[in-house]
Amino acid sequence: MDYIVTLLVKNGLIVAFLVVGVLMVVADLISEKATRRMLPGSAIAIFFGLCLAWLGGWLTGGNKGLADVKALSGFELMGGPMLRDFTIVATAMGVSFSVIRRTGLAGMLSLVLGITLTFASGALIALAMGYTDARSITTMGAGACTFIVGPVTGTAIGASSDVIANSIAAGLVKSILVTIGTPLIARHIGLTNPSAAMVFGGLLGTTSGVAAGLAATDPKLVPYGAMTATFYTGLGCLICPSVFYVIVQALA
Repeated sequence: MDYIVTLLVKNGLIVAFLVVGVLMVVADLISEKATRRMLPGSAIAIFFGLCLAWLGGWLTGGNKGLADVKALSGFELMGGPMLRDFTIVATAMGVSFSVIRRTGLAGMLSLVLGITLTFASGALIALAMGYTDARSITTMGAGACTFIVGPVTGTAIGASSDVIANSIAAGLVKSILVTIGTPLIARHIGLTNPSAAMVFGGLLGTTSGVAAGLAATDPKLVPYGAMTATFYTGLGCLICPSVFYVIVQALA
């Protein structure tokens, strides 16, 4: 048994990819057989992943999810920033630059509008939850943008760890809702072409949610939505702890 665990640890990254692959196959089967594709397999896989992360932390008392289980320690590398950023950048492959040029102004406006409205919504929810200080309100508003913008903003302005954790949770909930909801509403909102996908990514911004939702809608749209969603994350990390924080301080 010790030999098997040692072998799994030495090949941690391969084991992590294998587990994720099996999880995705199972989720896809559930999507097809149980929901008739009404619920995308990617959304089911994300839900299973969150449950397994909680289970790993609960069983070991750690804070790294499944990576705290020795035999599955490869998840720490797989889920780290290096592979995450590589995956995000890789989504730009296959994008038509002529489409980007045609959608340029609309894409830029969607970014500004999306970040502003989402931040404002998150800030109002923070007020309703009882937060009154500018740091907490700003961090929660940033978390509503994405689960990356939230902790980046909270760390930059010195928010408490509890508030940062809540901002991550808010971003995760948004990501899951976008993943599940996108294929259900795509036809009704005209999300059928690359230009619409870019505007959609700019408005919602959660790269993982947009990419997963578009993958369930039309895989050809993924690079376009993911591209503006990635810009959304970068722009949010810039203006949430600076411009928006100053505005909240003035209003609080």
